[in-house]
Parts: sequence; structure tokens; C-alpha cells
Amino acid sequence: MTRLIFFCGHAGAGKTTLAKRLIRPLIARSGEAFCLLDKDTLYGAYSASVMGALTGNPNDRDSPLYLQTLREPEYAGLLETARENLRLGVNVLVVGPLSRELREGLLFDRAWLDVDDDVGVHVVWVDLDEAHARERIVSRGNPNDAYKLEHWDEYRVRRYLPPAAAFPGLVRFDNTSPTPEDDERLLQTLLAHTR
Repeated sequence: MTRLIFFCGHAGAGKTTLAKRLIRPLIARSGEAFCLLDKDTLYGAYSASVMGALTGNPNDRDSPLYLQTLREPEYAGLLETARENLRLGVNVLVVGPLSRELREGLLFDRAWLDVDDDVGVHVVWVDLDEAHARERIVSRGNPNDAYKLEHWDEYRVRRYLPPAAAFPGLVRFDNTSPTPEDDERLLQTLLAHTR
């Protein structure tokens, strides 16, 4: 059985940091191969090139043009790369906001994911309240966040908080000030087999 683990959440929540922090313990404890597929790493330079050509702003990752033009193909490529690795027997950590896909229940839909029955799927929602997220976004100084910060009132409306009752399989992780014990609980959950 291979594992497909999603680390989802809004900008500044710490999805990538958390995934990178957990991948070595996951490999060590399971004795299995894992790869990390971060949407920003896979598509950052590509998106910069396209948005630079379209708008003159290579750092735009939130405008309506970006959302309508590049968002879907980026996610499609991200998931196809994950499926390729899974078919090769490599477990996959996928890092990306994926809020729309979660809201629509797609991350729990095996047919939409197009993964075999022997793939265990975990979906982790990395929680961080708006004030802390904005603070982290400002402090990291990533130019890709400029549009988001300049249009915060529009962006904040998209900050979806998945209700626990609607997604019983969703693993919530409060990333405000996580402890080693919090990491350990999450590791135990992710190492458990699920369908």
C-alpha cells in the first residue's frame, strides 16, 4: 500500500515547513520511500514566466487572470506527478492550498483522484488564524504574496475554513505554535493505513 498525503491550507499556514519537518520521520519509521511535491516548487518559475509575459508581473499568483488561467493546469500537473510516483511505489506528500478541491470534497473522491484502491489517502488541513497567517506572509517577504497583501480584503474572503462535520476524514493540524507532541500525534495518524 502506498500513501498519498495532502498538506493543504491557506498562504502562510506553514504547509511546506510542516511537510518538510515530517518527511524524514515518515521515511525512517515506515522504511518506505516518500517524495515531496510542492506546487510552488514545481510551478513557481513556470508561473512567473507566464504571468510576466501576460501581465508584466511575474509575481502574480492571486489575480483573477492567474486563477482563471494557471490554477487548474498547475493542480492537474501536480496530481498527475503524484499519481506517477504512486504507480512506481513511492509515497507522496502533496503541498498546496487545495482549498477549492477540499471544499468540493474532491480530495476524498478516489475516482476524481484517480488512484488505485491500495493507495491510502490522508488529507491534512494546516490551520492558522488570519492574523497569524498575515503576519507570517509579511515576515517571509515573498514577492508572490504582494498581490494577496495589496488585495487582502478580497483574498480573505477566499480563506475557507473546512467544517469538521462535513469532512470526517480530514486531519486538522493547528500550526499556531506546534509542539513535538503535536507532530508525533500527526505522524501516528499519517503512518496508520487508511483508504
